[in-house]
Amino acid sequence: MLQSHYFEGKIEAGCDEAGRGCLAGSVYAAAVILPPDYETADLNDSKQLTDRRRHELRSVIERDALAWAVGIVTPEEIDRINILRASFLAMHRALDQLKLRPEAIIVDGNRFTRYVDPTTKTPVPHACIIKGDAKYLSIAAASFLAKTYRDDYMDQLAEEYPQYDWKKNKGYPTRRHREAIRLHGTTPYHRLSYNLLGDGQLSIPFE
Repeated sequence: MLQSHYFEGKIEAGCDEAGRGCLAGSVYAAAVILPPDYETADLNDSKQLTDRRRHELRSVIERDALAWAVGIVTPEEIDRINILRASFLAMHRALDQLKLRPEAIIVDGNRFTRYVDPTTKTPVPHACIIKGDAKYLSIAAASFLAKTYRDDYMDQLAEEYPQYDWKKNKGYPTRRHREAIRLHGTTPYHRLSYNLLGDGQLSIPFE
C-alpha cells in the first residue's frame, strides 16, 4: 500500500520525471501535492496500466490534488546541460509553478539538486526515494502526470514525423526508431548528444 507522506506534518510535493532515456523529445517532470491521508484506487506505477486508464487517473489526480504542475526541458537544453541536470531542472520548473508552496519534497530516484523556494529564497528539504513511485502516493501521482503529458506530446510530434514510430515508442531507442534515424537522419527533436544509432556514432544530419 502506498504511503501518504514521508515528512511528518509538512506540505509535501512528490516529483517524478518521464523521458530520460529517450532519443528524442523533451524530458517532462511533474510535481504534485495531495491532500493529507489521500486515497484512490490504482495509483500505482503508471507503466503497469493501459494508456486509457492512465489518462483517466490523470484527470482524477488533477481534480483532487491541492496543487500540481508539469515542467519541461527541451532537447536543445538536454544536449547543452546533459540529461541528469535536465531532469532536475524539469522538476524545479514544475515546483516553481505550484500554486501551493511545498515545505518538503520527495523525489523518485537516488539523486536531486537542492531546490530553493523562489518566494522565500530558502532551500526546501528533500528526500530521494528509490522506486518512490511504488511507495508514495504523491510520487506515483507525479509519475502519471509526467508520463501522460509527455506521451501526448510525443503523439503530436509523431504526426509531423511518422517514420520514427513515436506513436508507439514515444522516442525510446527501439530497433525501428534507430533504423528510421539511419534511413532518414535526425529531426530537430532528436537529442544529438545521445548515441542515436547505438553503435558509437552520436548523430547523422537531418535531410
